Amino acid sequence: MKIMRTCFLLVLGTWLAGIQAVSAQSERNLFEEAPWYAGVGVSFFQLEGDLPIKDSYGIGLRLGYDMHQFFALEGGLDLLPSISKNDIPNRFQLEDDTSAFRLSLSALAHLRNTHNLRWDPYLAVGGSWTHFTDDLEDGADAFGLDAGAGLFYHFNDVWSVRGDYRLGIAGSDTEFSGIGLVTVNYRWGAAVPAKLAVAGGDIDSDGDGLLDSEEANLGTNPFDPDSDKDGLTDFQEVRTHKTDPLNPDSDYDGLNDGSEVLIYTTNPLDQDTDDGGVYDGHEVIEDKTDPLDPSDDLQVFRLEIEFDYDKADLRPQYYEDLNAVIKVLERAPGATARIEGHADRRPTSKRAYNLRLSERRANAVLDYIADQGGIDRSRLTAKGYGFDQPIAPNDTEENMQKNRRTEIYIRRSGDAEISTSRDDMAVPK
Repeated sequence: MKIMRTCFLLVLGTWLAGIQAVSAQSERNLFEEAPWYAGVGVSFFQLEGDLPIKDSYGIGLRLGYDMHQFFALEGGLDLLPSISKNDIPNRFQLEDDTSAFRLSLSALAHLRNTHNLRWDPYLAVGGSWTHFTDDLEDGADAFGLDAGAGLFYHFNDVWSVRGDYRLGIAGSDTEFSGIGLVTVNYRWGAAVPAKLAVAGGDIDSDGDGLLDSEEANLGTNPFDPDSDKDGLTDFQEVRTHKTDPLNPDSDYDGLNDGSEVLIYTTNPLDQDTDDGGVYDGHEVIEDKTDPLDPSDDLQVFRLEIEFDYDKADLRPQYYEDLNAVIKVLERAPGATARIEGHADRRPTSKRAYNLRLSERRANAVLDYIADQGGIDRSRLTAKGYGFDQPIAPNDTEENMQKNRRTEIYIRRSGDAEISTSRDDMAVPK
């Protein structure tokens, strides 16, 4: 019974974990649209102990219902038309061969990988009632419990084959017997719609234009036409726009790919579509300027200012760059500046800590411009973004250095022009 209990706990734990995983997804669910399936095949019973019958084969029928993508109930009928008697000296013996039928009810916890639904392993527990045409030592009826595992292989959404093996006990027998099953299965209502069927027998389950086999190679979800939830289908990203179907913001400019293509008509593979100097996302979200018009871009300074660990003190080596910013602000008295601090992200990075640290560092730059340059603080604002606005993936030291940055955006006032010539921005000697 300890083995049965352990198997049950494994099934329950797997089922609960599966429910939690799938609840976070929004996708087409075949198992809700076509929950009923049936199987027919061969069942066999490997009997242990001093039983008056031998191992036997029969016809196995199964009818299942998927209550959830990871959980199913299944009823079974096994017909054993001929069971050979087992002559054991000094034990109860049948006069002749016998036959039986077995009814069962099982719970299946599927371990399905939504990126590859062809292979579909599961754990199972169940109960059964077996009726023999002749009385055995304990009568003609036997109730039992069983637990085990199995594997479906899905040729497509409709047809599959399955192998199942369990250990079970029945009646007064205290030794586990083996119960095996091989079936061919059919799922009602799961026929692939004509518009999704393709030549060669492969399918496009979510109708996004990519075959399920292609999506398995890409790592996208074959049951969700928009795996990264950016507003573009996986097909549009892979075939049309050449963007990353697993990254909602392929160019790291602060706008997701769908917004760039469908709303702002910017280039989802170019951080600064109008080449005006400011990233598309910053223009749209922070500056409220036109990402397709370079003339309204704010003047931006991207400074790679390194700070000591857990410090916000400016090093003298960066004064020259900041003095150039001060000079620009002096020549445009009505202009304002926004100082933004950004951080990289590592496996151990904490959001709240990096947010506070980047804000302290942005304020350190503001203090220098105000205190050393004499720029009125009312013209300056500072904000820290932590690691929430990367401009590159945090996958290499070089990219992480790009993300550890301070950006200063200068907005002119009215019709006042801000000089961008190198001479005007030169640091005074």
